[in-house]
Amino acid sequence: MFGLGWGEMIVVGVVALIVVGPKDLPQMFRTLGRFSGKAKGMAREFTSAMNQAANSTGVGDVARDFQDMTSKKALGLDKLDQASRAFEAWDPLKDGDEGEPSLSPERSDAAAKIHAATKIKEAEKRAEAARAALAEAEAEVAAAKPATTVTPSAQSKSEGDA
Repeated sequence: MFGLGWGEMIVVGVVALIVVGPKDLPQMFRTLGRFSGKAKGMAREFTSAMNQAANSTGVGDVARDFQDMTSKKALGLDKLDQASRAFEAWDPLKDGDEGEPSLSPERSDAAAKIHAATKIKEAEKRAEAARAALAEAEAEVAAAKPATTVTPSAQSKSEGDA
């Protein structure tokens, strides 16, 4: 209710047990429960009074009228939605429910070739993006590798020179 987690509730309970004492703790919780019940009742009463005032002034009717005026059906947008769904589902190679081609065989073949070429171009773009991501990952791995390591014999030689 107040955004307290179980950990905070346990801390509050332990502090209450220490401050109030084990003998008076049940009485305190009973009083706290009654207070929260009264607060919830007052909030419920306030909400119902506000709803009743809104209903008596006609705010609900105005809101309902406004929603009706701005609905898709009132604005004619429902037909536009139906038309857009039909267009998205339309297959230029087939005509409606019969499944007969709507184009001549030559145009149908051309449309199929264009469709296939488009799919190939999209696949090539995805492959190029995958290649770029792979190259980037390889560069990151190469950058993460440590530089040449110094062997103990090379280290002793450099110390002897100094």
